[in-house]
Amino acid sequence: MIKGIMHQEDITMINIYAPNKKASKYVKQLLTELKGETDLNTIIVGDLNTTLSDMDRSSKQKINKEITSLNDTLDQLDIIDIYRAFHAKTAAYTFLSSAHGTFLRINHILGYKDSLNKYKRVEIIPTLCSDHNALKLEINCKKKAGRTINTLNRLNTVS
Repeated sequence: MIKGIMHQEDITMINIYAPNKKASKYVKQLLTELKGETDLNTIIVGDLNTTLSDMDRSSKQKINKEITSLNDTLDQLDIIDIYRAFHAKTAAYTFLSSAHGTFLRINHILGYKDSLNKYKRVEIIPTLCSDHNALKLEINCKKKAGRTINTLNRLNTVS
């Protein structure tokens, strides 16, 4: 978890790497535990090792009950998949499983529904040297009067 200031607003970034096995259950438990430490300025990113919808996989396999339970928890916490909010009908992937011959979107950027207007654009950036593609989120910059703070030097790691 990193807390800092960006464009004179507080921001919290949480990076999650979920284990390959029981990823949905792990993410659900972690987000529930972090609920008290997050707010509308929180962005959750990472390799969740799970898809969140049928559109997130190239195979016709349906989502299982663990993913459905994770989605229910996301709904209860008012957290959304920012990429899916911007690209509701786009099938695009962040991971190639060469063992299974399928493409998946298991890397995600999540945020609060009420903060969706803070985001300008989100896209998947193809990479050549990894089996994972990158995600890029552009944040709307509200300019306030006064001096701009160099936010990269103001980020602090919280343990």
